Amino acid sequence: MKKIGFLSFGHWTPHPDSQTRSARDVLHQSIDLAVAAEEIGADGAYFRVHHYARQLASPFPLLAAIGAKTSKIEIGTGVIDMRYENPLYMAEDAGAADLISDGRLQLGVSRGSPEQVIDGYKHFGYDAPEGMTMADVARNNTETFLQVIDGARFAEPNPRPMFPNPYPGALGIEPQSPGLRDRIWWGAASNATAVWAAEAGMNLMSSTLKADESGKPFHVQQREQIDLFRDAWKEAGHEREARVSVSRSIFALTTDEDYRYFGFDRDTDDQIGTIGGDPIGRAIFGRSFAAEPEALIEQLRGDEAIAAADTLLLTVPNQLGVEYNTHVMENIIKHVAPALGWR
Repeated sequence: MKKIGFLSFGHWTPHPDSQTRSARDVLHQSIDLAVAAEEIGADGAYFRVHHYARQLASPFPLLAAIGAKTSKIEIGTGVIDMRYENPLYMAEDAGAADLISDGRLQLGVSRGSPEQVIDGYKHFGYDAPEGMTMADVARNNTETFLQVIDGARFAEPNPRPMFPNPYPGALGIEPQSPGLRDRIWWGAASNATAVWAAEAGMNLMSSTLKADESGKPFHVQQREQIDLFRDAWKEAGHEREARVSVSRSIFALTTDEDYRYFGFDRDTDDQIGTIGGDPIGRAIFGRSFAAEPEALIEQLRGDEAIAAADTLLLTVPNQLGVEYNTHVMENIIKHVAPALGWR
């Protein structure tokens, strides 16, 4: 059994062929798609976060809105770039959004992906102190965020406060949302950061690309990353069971519209590339899947990383609209998942 959700990049562009021609369109349709996904039995609605782009950016208003319109589905990010975040303000936003959704937030955080601009975090007021990199800053911000959502008290109270303090001694961030600390995921692009995430007690979110560390097929490298994460989790002695998600582009071809959009994507292979200016360097990108359900089942049966994960996020082409993307998810849930034991 697996949890199956969608991952939307939240693109919008003022083009006549796009169903999301404005930021307003993509925000409203993201809410509608989450509602539709819940209705067809999907388990999660996740959203990418990108700055300086015609894509979804600040996630918490959207997550809170979805939380207010749904009742079961998990609501998450994949991922929030922690180079851009004030961890204390983010903790307040996250606590409020989690309470609105009655504890359904699943926040993916990370160092972030390559940017649209050079050193964009500097315009947000952040930079690396001497002797540190922005990757260090992202990890430090994440550690602070984890501490404060876990109830850390660190601020000296004013002896003459405007309102009575709720308890004696140092104060912490409010609101607190019980259980949120266990629902934070780290987007790991390398084996080393997957191990670090396990040691820090975060779930693992592994995307459609990772550092090419062995030359093996993508799904094998990703499964090895998952194994290292789980070994490190066990070694760290955490009491709860860790969760692991992987992302895939998967399209079951059942209608003329499916063939028109994705019929040409059949039998694609992993791709090797270099992410310029990124410490990942040489990266491997996982293949896309597009085939008739019977063929798709056999292809996916051999994916070692999907087999090792408990959560599968389907990347959706959000610019094709809510109705079509609901159909994409329903195809997988009805025609593919049962045969693979995911449902």
